[in-house]
Amino acid sequence: MAAAVNLRNLTIANITPNVHAINSQCGDLRLKYILERVVTHLHDLARETRLSTDEWLTAIRFLTEVGQISSDVRQEFILLSDILGLSLLVDSIDHPKPKGSTEGTVLGPFHTLEAERTDQGGLISNDTDGEPLLVFCTVKDTGGNPISGAEIDVWETDSKGFYDVQHADRDGPDGRAVLTSDESGDFWFKAIVPVPYPIPHDGPVGKLLKVLNRHPYRPSHMHFMFKKDGYDPLAALTSVHSALYLRDDPYESTDAVFGVKDCLVVSLQKVEDEAMAKKYDVKLGSAFLTYDFVLVTAEAAAKLRRQKAEDAMTELGRKVTFINDLPVPDVD
Repeated sequence: MAAAVNLRNLTIANITPNVHAINSQCGDLRLKYILERVVTHLHDLARETRLSTDEWLTAIRFLTEVGQISSDVRQEFILLSDILGLSLLVDSIDHPKPKGSTEGTVLGPFHTLEAERTDQGGLISNDTDGEPLLVFCTVKDTGGNPISGAEIDVWETDSKGFYDVQHADRDGPDGRAVLTSDESGDFWFKAIVPVPYPIPHDGPVGKLLKVLNRHPYRPSHMHFMFKKDGYDPLAALTSVHSALYLRDDPYESTDAVFGVKDCLVVSLQKVEDEAMAKKYDVKLGSAFLTYDFVLVTAEAAAKLRRQKAEDAMTELGRKVTFINDLPVPDVD
């Protein structure tokens, strides 16, 4: 049974250990550990900055506004996590990738579950103003073997830089589809050339960016989410998520949500072979994007994640044990 806690006469000096003491009654060891660290860092932040009441109330009002504007089609808290770099940090910690496998990146707030299944070669965008694009990709494991039957969820903006869910008058999904890799691990479809676009910046996150003198733009990119039994789950929907970014985009090195990685930057090509144009039913000279995705097994990812966690705890000088491969203090 936990010792009695006397929460009286608390001061700047002793408030933190007393909060830890009362929270230590929590039976969930992982939650207790996370809260202990959250409280420690928040209290240290207040002490180190001499945080004023007005400043803290401003932060509370800001977070309140973030919650109030959030909805099923606009996840302002995801945007906040993204622009603070937290989304990428958590993804990198929870889904480390061994050398040679495709890196993950931020999921973003615009994935939906309503994408329609599309056959190989299907058209995913009905935007006639967009530049036609042929996309041909492969899915393989780290040994170079094709992965057949992988479900690939793809989505992109229209030619004006808006996702379908951002149009109030939309009558169904567009710019998105779900495909399946064939026996050779291939999948291909027709889309439009991605364009740069701003994340929603008419809300509290946009106001914060303005105060920070930061732009809200993301470089041109297309999202790919993979689902296959036995392979590393990432981001949402227990799947593997990545994105491809177009080389030489004006925002390639200043992405508002920090998602660009060199290994995910690609150069657009052109369909210059008549036989290829005929085979894939596209016009000669059409834009062409190709990429070889490499997925890592769930077992390999879990082993790497555990090893990196152990190394990090050793570096921090923490004596821990692991529950479900997540560290908690070792009190024995």
